[in-house]
Amino acid sequence: MTLNRESAMNVAKVLTEALPYIQRFAGKTLVIKYGGNAMIDEELKNSFARDIVLMKTVGINPIVVHGGGPQIGELLNKLNIESRFVNGMRVTDSATMDVVEMVLGGLVNKDIVGLINGNGGKAVGLTGQDGRLIRARQLKVKHQAPEMQAPEIIDIGHVGEVERVDTQVLEMLVQSDFIPVIAPIGVGADGSSYNINADLVAGKIAEVLKAEKLILLTNIEGLLDKQGKVLTGLTTTQVDALIEDGTIHGGMLPKIGCALSAVNEGVTSAHIIDGRVPHATLLEIFSDDAGVGTLITNAG
Repeated sequence: MTLNRESAMNVAKVLTEALPYIQRFAGKTLVIKYGGNAMIDEELKNSFARDIVLMKTVGINPIVVHGGGPQIGELLNKLNIESRFVNGMRVTDSATMDVVEMVLGGLVNKDIVGLINGNGGKAVGLTGQDGRLIRARQLKVKHQAPEMQAPEIIDIGHVGEVERVDTQVLEMLVQSDFIPVIAPIGVGADGSSYNINADLVAGKIAEVLKAEKLILLTNIEGLLDKQGKVLTGLTTTQVDALIEDGTIHGGMLPKIGCALSAVNEGVTSAHIIDGRVPHATLLEIFSDDAGVGTLITNAG
């Protein structure tokens, strides 16, 4: 009986701690980029789906944007289609783009929709092609070697960047109590499909919706300083300084650039959080603790 009472008290404490956050974020939109280990580990997949359903149930409007690079690579290998990368981006010819659409718009998207719906939510899967959600243009990649007088423009095929986001379909779904789950595939003016980095898509959607939060799930603890310690709270000015002194570098730069752009364009805060932690999203937004990652704001 004592154990049951302790368990009940712990539940009451958690709910009480979460209440002011629930009240603060009710009716607000959160854009969440879902990727990494959280998309592969079964326990993490289910905890993420439950987090999203709980948010919607208490009046918050989550929008999920997902990646799927490892799944694309796996199917390409099975089909004996070579994967090539330039500056970390997959070279995407027509055959590869067919696989990208199959994996992102089909397998991965429907798996996430199924998980959310299986936990009591009402998710709807979309790509950027649906309702002309994401207008894209081809991404131009520049390569500059020391011996070159001018940078070389490399054609990496159907890899795109966001030109415009039409939020009409998202607003309709959110107002109808549905949870949009978006695959990062855009469509060009000529009808061509483009594979777009999921972080960038999530950031642009957060910007145009003026979302309360942009949350990027990663496979690391958050932004680290030069001693390897997690930087929990940063302003955009501090992030700029960390880029300037080389603390933020390499593969983290595009993710940070996306977060900075979102906050500078009106998103209240951006979070880079450790998706390897069960219920990471709830821990970040419903807790008095420091959370499980790095918070970036435009304050100060």
